[in-house]
Amino acid sequence: MALNNSTLRRTLRAYQIYGANTNVGKTIMSTILGKAFLRKYPGESMHYLKPVSTGPVDEADDRHLAQFAPETKTRCLFQFDEAVSPHIAARSSNPPSDSEIHEQVLAHLTACAKSGSSTLLLETAGGVHSPTPSGSSQADLFRPLRLPVCLVADHRLGGISASISAFESLHIRGYDVDAVLQFDDQKYQNYAYLKAYFEKKGILVLSLPPPPPHGQTQQEDFVLMSEYYAKAGRLDVVDETISKLSEKHTTRIQSLEEMSGNAHKQIWYPFTQHRDVSPQTIMTIDSASGDFFQTHSTTTATTTIPQDTILTPTFDGSASWWTQGLGHGNPSLSLAAAYASGRYGHVMFAGTIHQPALQLASSLLAHLQNHRLQKVFFSDNGSTGMEVATKMALTASFERYRWDVPKKEVGVLGLKGSYHGDTIGAMDCSEPSTFNEKVHWYTGKGYWFDFPQVKMVKGQWVIEPPEGMDEEFGGAVGFLSLAEIFDIQARYESPSGQRYQNYIQDTLERLVKQEGMTFGALIMEPVLLGAGGMLFVDPLFQYTLVQVIRTNPQIFSQSTPPPTSNPQAWSGLPVVFDEVFTGLYRLGRFSSASFLQTCPDISVHAKLLTGGLVPLCTTLASDSIYDAFLGSEKRDALLHGHSYTAHPVGCHVANTSLNTMLEMEAGGSWQEFKNDWREGAESASPESVTDVWSVWSKDFISRLSYAREVESVVTLGSVLAIKLQDANVGYSSTAAVGLQKRLLERSTGFNIHVRVLGNVLYMMASQTSKPKTLRSIEKLLATELL
Repeated sequence: MALNNSTLRRTLRAYQIYGANTNVGKTIMSTILGKAFLRKYPGESMHYLKPVSTGPVDEADDRHLAQFAPETKTRCLFQFDEAVSPHIAARSSNPPSDSEIHEQVLAHLTACAKSGSSTLLLETAGGVHSPTPSGSSQADLFRPLRLPVCLVADHRLGGISASISAFESLHIRGYDVDAVLQFDDQKYQNYAYLKAYFEKKGILVLSLPPPPPHGQTQQEDFVLMSEYYAKAGRLDVVDETISKLSEKHTTRIQSLEEMSGNAHKQIWYPFTQHRDVSPQTIMTIDSASGDFFQTHSTTTATTTIPQDTILTPTFDGSASWWTQGLGHGNPSLSLAAAYASGRYGHVMFAGTIHQPALQLASSLLAHLQNHRLQKVFFSDNGSTGMEVATKMALTASFERYRWDVPKKEVGVLGLKGSYHGDTIGAMDCSEPSTFNEKVHWYTGKGYWFDFPQVKMVKGQWVIEPPEGMDEEFGGAVGFLSLAEIFDIQARYESPSGQRYQNYIQDTLERLVKQEGMTFGALIMEPVLLGAGGMLFVDPLFQYTLVQVIRTNPQIFSQSTPPPTSNPQAWSGLPVVFDEVFTGLYRLGRFSSASFLQTCPDISVHAKLLTGGLVPLCTTLASDSIYDAFLGSEKRDALLHGHSYTAHPVGCHVANTSLNTMLEMEAGGSWQEFKNDWREGAESASPESVTDVWSVWSKDFISRLSYAREVESVVTLGSVLAIKLQDANVGYSSTAAVGLQKRLLERSTGFNIHVRVLGNVLYMMASQTSKPKTLRSIEKLLATELL
C-alpha cells in the first residue's frame, strides 16, 4: 500500500461515488453532479476517475461522462473488456494488485490537485463490496483514502434493504457518507422511506427523477439523455446539494484547523508536562489506517508535500502506546466489535458466562503453552491486570508462609527499571523513579535487582554488566548472533551462569536472613522492560533468578515449607510475568516467557490482546494460586472486579485478533524477516535460530549501531530501540527529543510519530507492517543518524 494516503486538499473537493448495488445509476449521478459543479464553479476543473471498469470500451462509464459532460476530464485506470465482476475479468490478464490500484489513484488525485481549484468524482465499480481484480472488497481497498462518500441508493425492488446495508458497511469501516443520491422511482417508492431514514441521521439526501427508458437507436438515446441532463442538472435541489457538499468540505478543514486549539483549552494529557504544550505541539488525527495516521498538516514551504495538503500521512511509530497489532481500521476487528455489540452490548460477568469470554480463556490457556496456568481472570487494562496479579501472588504467599510481619513490610522482588502500571498497587511494585517520585502515597515495597543488558554496540551483540558490577558479573561478553544469547541451556553451565546463580542466591539470603526483609512474589517483564527505557535483560539472568527462587524455598520461609505433591505448584515465591507489553507476538512469539524457557505461576496479557481496538486484560494463574482464595467466607475470595469485566465486545475482538495472528504465524507471514535473521546465527541451537528475529533488517541494525550519536541499539520482534549518547541518561534525558522532532517534520512524503523514553527513541511496527514500509523508515532513520 502506498505510504502517502493524503486526499484532503484545500483546492480539491474529492468525493467517492459508491452504489448500493450494481446498475443503480452511479454514472448518471456522477454526470449530473459533475455538470452541476462545473456550472457552480465555472473557473475550476472537473475530474472523473474510474479506477476499475469492466465491459466493452465503447460502453465504459468514463466514455459516458466524456459524451454528456465533455468539459469533464475523465480517466479510467484499469479497463477489462469482459462485462463481469472485476475479479473474474482480470483472470485473463495480469491483474493489478490492490496496492497498484491504490498508488495510481493517489497519483491521479495528486495530479488533479496540482491543476488548481477543482472537483473530483471517484466512481467505484458495482456495489459497495464488489470485488477488486485481486478479489478483495473495494470497500476495504479504498478505505485508507477515506474520501467523503456520495452513496447512490437502489431504487428497485429490495433496494431499501440493499441501500441501508451498503450504508452500514461503509459506516462501520469509518467512511463519512456526506450524501445519499437516489431516483424517485414511482413504482416501488423507495425514495420516500430512504429520505426519511437518512435525514434522521443528518445525511444529505438528493432525490431526482429517474432517467428515461433507452431509445431504439444510439442517436435517440443520446437525445433523450441530453434532454434529461439538461433538466435534472438544473433543478434547485441539485444546486443545493452542490452547495452543501462544498460547505462540508470547507467545514471539515476548518474543524481540523481548530481542534488542537480547542484541545489545548480542554484536555489534560497523560504523561505530559503541560508547560511544554501548545496548540502547535498537539497533533490532530483525522483518521488512521494500517500503520499510518492521517494528521493535520503544519508543513512549511520547505517541504515537498503539496502546500494545499491538509492531511499528512504519519507512521504510528509507537504502535499507539504498544497496542497496534493488526493495523488501524482493521475491518475484521471492526466487524467483530459490531457483532458482539449487537449480540450482547455489555452483560455482567459475576456468576455468568458468554461464548466470547470462554473461547478467549480456552485459547490463551492452549496457546501460551504454560502447563502451570489453569485459570483466567479478566480486567480492564494492563495496570489493573497487574494489580490483580499482585493480589493473587501476595495472598498465596501469605497463606503458605503466614508471615508474622505487618502487611506494609511485605515486598516484591523485581528488576531495576521495571514498571507495571499507574494504579497504586502496581506502582508500589516498581522501584523509585520519575514516574512515582511525586506520588506522595508511593512506598516502593521490595527489592529490584540490577542486571546485565543485551545491546548491539559497533556491530556486535554484547551483554554488558551494570556499571560498577564487573566483579559480580564479569566484564562485557560478545556474541556472534542474537540467537546465541537466547541459547539459555547452553549458557546456564557457563561461567556467566554460575556467577548469576551465586550473586542472586547471596543477595536473597542477605536481604532475608540479615536485613530481615519479607517478600511475597517475583514480578518481572520478560526480556524487555518497556517504560524503563526498552531495557533488554540478559535472558539467562531472568531464567536464573526464577530457578534460584524456586529451588530455594527455605530462604523465604520462617519455618520449613510444607511439602506439596503437585509438581506445578509454586515454590519459593509465586513468579509473575508482566507480558502486557512483551506478549502476544510483540517480540515475535505468542508468549515472551518462552524466550526464558520457564513458566510463570501468574501471567498478565493486554495491549496486543485486542489488536489495538478496545481495552481488555487477562491475568492467568495456576491452580496453586487459585486455591489460596478458597475459603468458607466471602472475604477469603479474590474481591476484585470491574463493571466491564470480560465485556463481550473486547473478548470477541480479542478472539479475532489472536486467531488472525496465529494464522499469520502458521502461514509464514513473517518468514521473510526470519530468513534475514537466520543467516549468521548457526552457532545457536536450532530453536533459537528459528524464533529469534526482528522485522527491522539485520544489516540496518548493524549499520545504525556505528552512528556517532548512537550509544547502542536493541531489537526483537517488532521493537527497535535506539539509545543515544548522553551524559544525563535516564527518563529525564532530552537527548532523543531533537531526533523525535525531526522525524515528525519530515520533508518527504510522510512523517514519523514516535515517543521517547529519556535518551531512548523507540520505534514499533505492527504485526502486519510490510517490508516496503519498514525499509522506507529505515532509510529515513539512516538519513538522520548515519
